Amino acid sequence: MKIKSAEFLTSATNLRDCPPDDLPEFAMIGRSNVGKSSLINMLTEQRSLARVSATPGKTRLLNFFDITATASGAGATKWRLVDLPGYGYAKVAREQRADFSEATADYIERRENLLCVFALIDSRLEPQRIDIDFLQWLAERDMPHALILTKTDKQSPAATRANVERLSQALRAWRADLPPIFLSSSETKAGRAEILRFIERTI
Repeated sequence: MKIKSAEFLTSATNLRDCPPDDLPEFAMIGRSNVGKSSLINMLTEQRSLARVSATPGKTRLLNFFDITATASGAGATKWRLVDLPGYGYAKVAREQRADFSEATADYIERRENLLCVFALIDSRLEPQRIDIDFLQWLAERDMPHALILTKTDKQSPAATRANVERLSQALRAWRADLPPIFLSSSETKAGRAEILRFIERTI
């Protein structure tokens, strides 16, 4: 898949204000400061499509980006990337979801054209309880999802592989199968081709 154009469409404060559900959507979410905006810019090859901030929790709205791309052996295809607010630092519990916002929860649970949620995780960290709990929340709702481990350029490949194995073990404690896992770096563009191929296949 080759990105031909990527444009900011709109921001929404709740599900009702989201744009029409007429295009396939892929959402990105993760803890604050995980590198979500940098990843969106890397995937679309635009420096400032998504705002990059050093302040954790800067994204407060659901931000929609229209993407036009050419798929392998096919014509142009259109889809959307959706930048969701980070889910903070509080524990995600089955009966309490306010820590990743009511709007985010409603969007994930009720948006019919949402094909996949990309959960971003810092590759330098051992499994964090908040990430595991959020992934379990997605699985309980049968929401298709994949993992993107970010910032792999900040450490050795061996350290990244070790944390991938720790994360896999933590997930196998409560699920039989693992979601797709991608290793990425917004600096080196590692993982870009693999993620775009996954999006192409999913569409």
